[in-house]
Amino acid sequence: MARDQSDLIPGTFDMLILKALSLGDLHGWGVAERIERLSGGVCGVKQGAVYPALQRLLLRGWVASEWRDSENNRRARFYRITGTGRRQLERELASWRRATSGVERVLRASAQET
Repeated sequence: MARDQSDLIPGTFDMLILKALSLGDLHGWGVAERIERLSGGVCGVKQGAVYPALQRLLLRGWVASEWRDSENNRRARFYRITGTGRRQLERELASWRRATSGVERVLRASAQET
């Protein structure tokens, strides 16, 4: 069962969008689908959450957009990650890895380590 975007750990949604776009340009619906597919359905994203997040990332300069024809010949706004967005993604990934590594060490701890 897919989880709702609101179930994501706070601060991870922008990182997931940036990662999805780092793999190639997409329209908003495609961003949500890519995140859900790559997460094996664990990170389900509501369409209504994607577009405000993309607008926020546009304002920060982390993504850019342009209107193009989609695969079904409809006009759609396609988003791409910018250089600034790639640098932000690297910062967020480093922070995420530090945090999850620390949590994992605590969870693996035994009584003898205390």
